[in-house]
Amino acid sequence: MKEEKKILGEKRRQLILQWLKESKRPITGAELAAKTNVSRQVIVQDISLLKARNEPIIATSQGYLYLPPNIPAQTYTRTIACFHTPEQTKEELYILVDHGVTVKDVKIEHPVYGDLTASVMVSNRLEVDQFIQKIEETKASYLLQLTDGTHLHTIEADSTAKLDAACHALQKAGFLIES
Repeated sequence: MKEEKKILGEKRRQLILQWLKESKRPITGAELAAKTNVSRQVIVQDISLLKARNEPIIATSQGYLYLPPNIPAQTYTRTIACFHTPEQTKEELYILVDHGVTVKDVKIEHPVYGDLTASVMVSNRLEVDQFIQKIEETKASYLLQLTDGTHLHTIEADSTAKLDAACHALQKAGFLIES
């Protein structure tokens, strides 16, 4: 079997950008590394260079996504304050996505580092399951563990009614901190 050649430098970055723009799903660093015959670390550096050029690429738990700057559909966002145990994370995320809401991120206020934000980007139960599985496989901590359960989410939907319904369901489950 003939060994594939590495795709070098700028040509590789342009291909990565093209693949991300064309993909409707996240692409993992491992997938990009395999397609270009380089290491995953090289891909991480390439993504950093592309982000430095203001390309709207985000890293999610499922891989890299290209977010086009002009999203034609009207979306509504809200920041909500929640409180629960790590074991209740799946239930919280299911409640949100079951109401047609995308959970964009999780934020905490750390006593030393200040505000910490991490991308979540889940919109359905499959993505929630993949997110939880990745946490479990890597034995990573949930950010909420640093604040004994208190955290914020930025949530997004195509109507305020969906945001309201999701918040009502979170409140009923005892997860929403009332302002």
